[in-house]
Amino acid sequence: MVALHDESLPLGSYPQRFREAEARGVRLGVPLRVMGRVKGLDEVLMDRIGRAFGERDELGAALADAIRMRAGQPGRVSMEQLRTALAGGSAAVPDAPPALAALLAEVEQVPDWVDWDLLDEGARVSRRLGQNAADVLTQLSLIGGYRFGGPPDLLVATGGLVGDSTRRRLGETQKWVVELTRPGSLRPPGHGGEGRQGGEAWRLTVHVRAMHALVNAAFEPAWDVARWGLPINQADQASTLMLFDGILVIGSRGLGVRVSRRESRALMHLWKYVGWLMGVDDDFLVDDEWERHRQAYHVLLAQADVSEAGPQLAQAIVEAQRRRRYPGWPAWLQGVRGRYEQERLLSMLTTFLGPSSMRDLGLPLRPPWAHLYLVPLNVLRYRILGRTAWGRRRLLVWGDRVSQRLLDSYFVDEQQAVGELRP
Repeated sequence: MVALHDESLPLGSYPQRFREAEARGVRLGVPLRVMGRVKGLDEVLMDRIGRAFGERDELGAALADAIRMRAGQPGRVSMEQLRTALAGGSAAVPDAPPALAALLAEVEQVPDWVDWDLLDEGARVSRRLGQNAADVLTQLSLIGGYRFGGPPDLLVATGGLVGDSTRRRLGETQKWVVELTRPGSLRPPGHGGEGRQGGEAWRLTVHVRAMHALVNAAFEPAWDVARWGLPINQADQASTLMLFDGILVIGSRGLGVRVSRRESRALMHLWKYVGWLMGVDDDFLVDDEWERHRQAYHVLLAQADVSEAGPQLAQAIVEAQRRRRYPGWPAWLQGVRGRYEQERLLSMLTTFLGPSSMRDLGLPLRPPWAHLYLVPLNVLRYRILGRTAWGRRRLLVWGDRVSQRLLDSYFVDEQQAVGELRP
């Protein structure tokens, strides 16, 4: 996948943020370096990451440009055409404009390396992780990512994950992740699964890809590309993918969960295909856990220091725990449960991120009481009961129940769906 470069970031150059806080990254990356078995610094990989800050998903960019054309212009893609294509695939839009047809031609094919059995096992592994997956993705992946400038600044600029929208946006992310783990949900049109139209997870993933492209197109003209790179670039997309696969594995192990070599590869394979659908460059698509940790460590060293946006977003998520509605709890106890969830989040964040990062994000420190009960519980669940067929079945049931409760608590009485596409 060849990517073009914005004129504000000349070919072969890096944005100012690249390696701006490398010493801090080395310090924060000690656990990843040790647990991920990372050996030494690869300057070739660092160069690839630096250049990726100026690269975009070109098929997505072409689609966004076609959507933003004036009505009547040749090649224009209407939002109705895009929604129809997402719902029914290319067969539903037989005369699709070139930009839409090109994107559909890519995402409806299946790469030769896709192993559907392994991918389905990765979905089951994710479901069995249950609350642990939700904890790691919220704390290490999402809030942990706010310790570095760039993507958080874009989120604040778009109005994402701030103010009243925080709870809804968290629910939308949870909705997407839950759909990724449903059997057959990632099959594209014509490849089985949920039918000729393709699975819901396939549709949502391509939907998110189009959404990213539209955000890029809208913000790039006024964005400080020399400082941050492109608004949504290949380096940041790869970093996000790493937070969903490799960091999920390491974080779950840190909570006492047993993740075998086979389970790890299956989970990585699932997200490799998701990354491919999202338009992440092939250089960053891997299903070997240790190669992923090596890449993630180098991406960490490439980051800038925390910006003003990071604390805003982190604090908004902590506050959002009290705005959720917890199924099964009476109205007069909702506040008590919300306060508990808030304190539990702060306790786990203090342990996962450490005091220095908590101060960077403006969050109060808490004792590690949540880890003290979670680790023994997970040892029982995953290292003892989880070694049996009965135990694995029970973990699937538990994981599905947890996922639905999370969706219900974030969406309250709203429709459980991912945000609308807007030109």
